[in-house]
Amino acid sequence: MSSMTLTASAIRKSFIAVAASSVALSGFSFAEDAAEGNTAEEKVERIQVTGSRIKRADMETSSPVSIIDASAIMAGGSTSIDDVLQKMTSTGGAMVNAAVNNGSGGDASINLRGLGSNRTLVLVNGRRMIASGTGAASTVDLNTIPVAMIQRIEVLKDGASAVYGTDAIAGVVNIILKRDFEGFEMNVQTGISGQGDADESSIDFVMGNSFDKGNIVIGGQYTKRGEASQADRDFSNCPISEGADGLYCGGSSYSQGGHIWGDSQHLMTMSGVDEEGNAIVINGDSGYYGKYVQRLNDDGTVWLDDDGMSNDAFYNSWTAITDTASVYYDATVDPTFGDRSVPDISGRGGEYHDFTNDDKYNYSKDSYLSTPMERLNLSFSGTYELSDSITFFTEAMYSKRWSEQQMAPQPIWNSAAWAYDSSWMNKELVGLVQEGEKLDYGRRVVESGTRDFTQVVDTVRIVVGLEGEFDNGWTWDASYNKGKNDSVDTLANLHNIGSINDAVLDKTFDPFTQSSWEGESIAPYIYTEINSGGSELDIVAATLSGEVFELPAGIVGFAAGYEFRKESAHFTPDSLTAQGLANDPRVEPTSGEFDVNEIYAELAIPLLSDLPLAQQVELSAAMRYFDYSTFGSDNTWKLGLTWRMTDDLMVRGGLSTAFRAPTVDELYGGKSPSFEQIVHPASEQSQAEVTVGGNPLLTPEEADITTLGLVYSPSFVEGLSFTFDYFDIQISNTITSVDNNYIANQCLDETGNQINSGTALCQSANIAIDGTGRITFDNGLQNIGETNTSGFDINVAYAFEGFGLDWKAGLDSSILSDYEEFDQDGNAVDYRGYITGGAGAFAEIKTNFNLRASGDNWSATYEARYIDGMDSFACKDDPADCYAPSVDSIVYHDLSATYDVNNTLRLSGGVNNILDEEPPYYSGNNDSNTDPYTYDVLGRYFFVRASVKF
Repeated sequence: MSSMTLTASAIRKSFIAVAASSVALSGFSFAEDAAEGNTAEEKVERIQVTGSRIKRADMETSSPVSIIDASAIMAGGSTSIDDVLQKMTSTGGAMVNAAVNNGSGGDASINLRGLGSNRTLVLVNGRRMIASGTGAASTVDLNTIPVAMIQRIEVLKDGASAVYGTDAIAGVVNIILKRDFEGFEMNVQTGISGQGDADESSIDFVMGNSFDKGNIVIGGQYTKRGEASQADRDFSNCPISEGADGLYCGGSSYSQGGHIWGDSQHLMTMSGVDEEGNAIVINGDSGYYGKYVQRLNDDGTVWLDDDGMSNDAFYNSWTAITDTASVYYDATVDPTFGDRSVPDISGRGGEYHDFTNDDKYNYSKDSYLSTPMERLNLSFSGTYELSDSITFFTEAMYSKRWSEQQMAPQPIWNSAAWAYDSSWMNKELVGLVQEGEKLDYGRRVVESGTRDFTQVVDTVRIVVGLEGEFDNGWTWDASYNKGKNDSVDTLANLHNIGSINDAVLDKTFDPFTQSSWEGESIAPYIYTEINSGGSELDIVAATLSGEVFELPAGIVGFAAGYEFRKESAHFTPDSLTAQGLANDPRVEPTSGEFDVNEIYAELAIPLLSDLPLAQQVELSAAMRYFDYSTFGSDNTWKLGLTWRMTDDLMVRGGLSTAFRAPTVDELYGGKSPSFEQIVHPASEQSQAEVTVGGNPLLTPEEADITTLGLVYSPSFVEGLSFTFDYFDIQISNTITSVDNNYIANQCLDETGNQINSGTALCQSANIAIDGTGRITFDNGLQNIGETNTSGFDINVAYAFEGFGLDWKAGLDSSILSDYEEFDQDGNAVDYRGYITGGAGAFAEIKTNFNLRASGDNWSATYEARYIDGMDSFACKDDPADCYAPSVDSIVYHDLSATYDVNNTLRLSGGVNNILDEEPPYYSGNNDSNTDPYTYDVLGRYFFVRASVKF
């Protein structure tokens, strides 16, 4: 086998420098602590690189890998690894974090390429991590990873299903924990925002000892984070609405004091009969508020819908005449109706009056901007030599999380209209509504208090195994990986609308009297929802690797393995919620499991060496066969090429297939309601009621992935390195739900009538507008088509000396050239350059710059993070209808520093978002009038830390 050439050494140094620049997003660099006796290069040379099971003396492979080590994580004041990972330029889409109050459940996730956290595989020491969170969790909660125990994080930005199996489509995040640590370290940190909120304190320790036969490492961390309120920031203190005169402080139509909608069909004659014999209105029927007429075109011809059918075939498309005439009718058809208008009444302030925008409820003032949490992490790892060639190893992790979210008091509404009866109901409505008129009612139950969400989540992971080496140098390992997650989540101050409705029908509860919603009158109907859930993971695995035979260019490396995995999950909703008595539609339980057997093999084949323009050329190949209990068997493969042309230049590329099997939650998840932000002219309400849920007929996603790149480290400029990588990911049979705004715009016209009813999209959506004016539809998971994305990663790193200091500079950029999803009708939905109302952002360009200066006992780091401007996806069809159809680019500036008081004590501190940049407003935003998945919502933030080491 040929020895490592100068080319390998140069490229390895280049790779290390590039990896440093790839984490410029957090301004971190590699550890330089001489006391540890480890430089970044030495650390890299000892490890097995993520993306391959073959152990190598050299770390370069055909796939791009970025490395973040422990000192890098700590230097930026991060107490959780999501703070670091979510700022990488290669991330995008929706990543749950502390700023996500509505629907986060306290989780934290990573989303490479914007393809979804479920398409980014998270490993710990090269093995799968148990999914964690509330309910039947299907993604890894990064809160469960103990930061104090992290030695480094390797981020593979390439598909790796052939090596690791399901989920590794967008890439792999491999968290390597400390294993050979000796001594004691402790860090104490605290931080607070410039507004005096969102305070966070953390204390952690690591201690370890080595002895003749092995070693033990123990770690612990306790973190407590305080809240910040949307009411305490100018950009979020009220929900912004758009009107003809510009922006105004809006809110929810489910308002304080109650909101009453009258019945447009009051006293309407029913002279028609449908196919089932039910009475229906037909052309010419009249009632108290109007008359049903055919919809006519401007030329007087009968209007036809998209299917070519007239109103004669669609009685439900006819609309009663009111003083708010639409294109469906003309108020001059029958003047006898005069000025009669359907009631739209507010009870705010205690006296009923016509509802206006001023009556909308400001729900922002009751909602968190950043959520509170407490977290305890305990970890243990150890090894023991059973013989000269066999070592026992074990890992154990335990995490307990207490997290909270807070939202405005519950909005309630009657699912069946209540008929007004002045004989026992509030007589203040006489003259405002008609006797016997069926009234739709919505109310923000402020009297009962805010909706308070809590989660208690326990996660345990234990690995035991043996590893060894045969006399011929081949290595092996066998392990059992057990993970278990249990959760209890509660939601306080809900109302049993089913019982309230029964009381209304029994004439014992008058919903139109304000005092009915106060004190002892409402108390019997208030309850706390208690849900439970959990997941389990069992893996038995074995691997074998070694050198097979020698070729003229070197020795062929080989690795193979077997894995059996079983996953199960469950979710049990509160009994009232399961019955649909909590006002929202009923939530169904989830329960299921699956298992899989997998075998895989990998080869590293040296093709050429020590030739002009081919100092070393290596082909890598991997294949995995899998057999799932849910859908059957298949295989996936990967081919890669590493071509070291000269001492300065390496070219790399790869072709692979990847897959993602549906999770338990995706297969067996019960249907449940979700209230999502939308913008649609047919509804004044900013949220739609969307029914989501699993689908047992789902089949795996499949992906074809191409990467091509180069690494260049010019010998004539010492310390400079450059990488350029192209990626193309094409996913078919995508498991996803369609964008909510897209469904609403495709299936409802501007007046609220169904359109495109012949398409698969709109048929499955079952879209409608309820009596309160809220849009409702189904948007469950489906294998609906394709997701294609491509782009470029560009990294530049430069290490040099000047002015008596050591300097490191890094520039990391990602360019998104394509991101399209296809719905079940084959229509392309382009997300490139758009920011959405729930799926996050897909900026065309993201760039991070880092500059670090180091002296004998100090260092200082400046960081800049750039996010390109984007257009609002909600305004895609007609930007002129939106007040803010786009957002400008934004740059965040951070500064941090460390000072070594002595060999034992180090002091650190920093300021993030120095210029206190506010997140931008855009039409169709997600929450807080912006996108908390993408932008910093806290503003300027300060932190200080003291570290001791013995």
